[in-house]
Amino acid sequence: MNSEETFRVTGSADAAREALGALRAEVSKAVVGQDAVVTGLVIALLCRGHVLLEGVPGVAKTLMVRTLAAALSLDFKRVQFTPDLMPGDVTGSLVYDTRTAEFEFREGPVFTNLLLADEINRTPPKTQAALLEAMEERQVSVEGSARALPDPFVVCATQNPVEYEGTYQLPEAQLDRFLLKLTVPLPPREHEIAVLERHARGFDPRDLSEVKAVATADDLAAGREAVSRVHVAPEVLGYIVDVARATRMSPSLQLGVSPRGATALLAASRAWAWLSGRPYVTPDDVKALARPALRHRVQLRPEAELEGATSDGLLDGILASVPVPR
Repeated sequence: MNSEETFRVTGSADAAREALGALRAEVSKAVVGQDAVVTGLVIALLCRGHVLLEGVPGVAKTLMVRTLAAALSLDFKRVQFTPDLMPGDVTGSLVYDTRTAEFEFREGPVFTNLLLADEINRTPPKTQAALLEAMEERQVSVEGSARALPDPFVVCATQNPVEYEGTYQLPEAQLDRFLLKLTVPLPPREHEIAVLERHARGFDPRDLSEVKAVATADDLAAGREAVSRVHVAPEVLGYIVDVARATRMSPSLQLGVSPRGATALLAASRAWAWLSGRPYVTPDDVKALARPALRHRVQLRPEAELEGATSDGLLDGILASVPVPR
């Protein structure tokens, strides 16, 4: 690559970073105080990964994803997952056309850029599994024919962590296909006051006309290209592997992190380093992304759960015990 090409690529990457950095300010027009979660969503978009959002009802999970799609000028569709939802309601199905006497494929809501799978754990496993091929292969197969999904394609699924009646826990194989699991916390007092002030002034969460498109799919593509060039030293690669292996040897875990989980942590760390303006990954980047990238890939032993252990707590202990490269 000559100097002119290098300058052009660098300039495009810098412009993309600036555009994606503006997303948090734009999303904050509708959602107060969830910058960390928005950053996690941007990291997932840069890595072409999917996100599981977990939080109690009423913390703006759906609004956040809708606003992000508007700020990125991406196609957006929402599916409310319910016990009677069928796989064809998500992926689409063949429909007989009486005018042509032929079957034609009618696309389901999965054919979009940003799919919000709302309350994904409220639908039976058969319908949950309808997303497996779409999430992994970026395609949908119907009657032996594969149909490619748009690019980018990201699933943002939500679930409620406190209500389990009438829910179906996601299988480990599907959980492992989410790049990140982000917890959406209750807002602190000052942020909750700001939310009430907005509503008192007439804010309507269904009206996102004030949200402007500050980034595009082209910015995401340029960002992905730049992230792929972020350098990862052999010592940092070894550190990621050591963290993953430590989860497999933990006496409190019956399921540790697979190699897919290690690659997810690597990808997320590179994206975070690039968003931070660095062309290389540090151990601190790995530590910062370890919780969201790994918390849904480990499974506690029943006795550890009875003692009050949590995935995040165990991951913190593992990070504290694994030697950090210097």
